[in-house]
Amino acid sequence: MTETLSRGYPGLKSVKDMPILQDAPPPGGFPSIRIERRLPNTGPTGVAIFGITAAIMGYGFYQLSQRATDTKFQADEIHAIRQIVHPVLQAEWDLRYLEHERKKQVAEAEIMKDVPGWKVGEATTRHRWLPPLESWAKRSLI
Repeated sequence: MTETLSRGYPGLKSVKDMPILQDAPPPGGFPSIRIERRLPNTGPTGVAIFGITAAIMGYGFYQLSQRATDTKFQADEIHAIRQIVHPVLQAEWDLRYLEHERKKQVAEAEIMKDVPGWKVGEATTRHRWLPPLESWAKRSLI
């Protein structure tokens, strides 16, 4: 009964039996669509952005080269000062080393005083002499 009320005829045997309803434009047709571009001019052009970016990068590279020049000048100055002061510092290290060796030999003589035939300061192994490391003196002179 519902099919009869909704469609106006009793039940269908197939979908193909349904009447065809095709969608069509309204009488007189659809209104025309405006398709031209009307975009507002917003912001700078690509050439302007490229020019500004190039100018900023050029200034940055200029500052970078100036900083490198100043840093090199300061490093050369520090190097020259260290070359001048190095002999004095080496003499200080040598004095510290000699004082350390003297204290080490006094301690060795105190510890090994009961060992017969022990010679203080004599090497117990055969090896090549190397300059001392500054690990025994924790303080830096600079």
